[in-house]
Amino acid sequence: MALKGGARIGLSFEAVFPHGCVFVPDSIAEAQDFDEKTRVRTPSKDKVTGLRVWQCRVMDMDPELGSRSREVAVKILSPVQPVPPVGAFQPVEFEGLTVTPYVGSNGRLAYSYRATALVAPKTLAESRGKAA
Repeated sequence: MALKGGARIGLSFEAVFPHGCVFVPDSIAEAQDFDEKTRVRTPSKDKVTGLRVWQCRVMDMDPELGSRSREVAVKILSPVQPVPPVGAFQPVEFEGLTVTPYVGSNGRLAYSYRATALVAPKTLAESRGKAA
């Protein structure tokens, strides 16, 4: 069976950001939908859950990126605006992370990331407790 358009594939935070990511300050904003007919922007709602969609930016800390862009946008599904759990340029993690692959307007494969929460990173003790 083939994947339908817009399929969301669940992944662990570590699979997407194996070297972690840091929060870009003042980057949480409500996502907007644009109606071509009326030329009006409205707050975006997730088509699957019906929750409001917020967007934030993080910097991927993967050293293999070198001088390439490290900025990644992640959509957060939440009834209220998420509050950053840490200060500017501090490590963060995402819970309930999913990825939707798509072909961008330039013909290249791209990914849309969604999460259910933006959280402070787990401590080493919490990570070990989870693995035990």
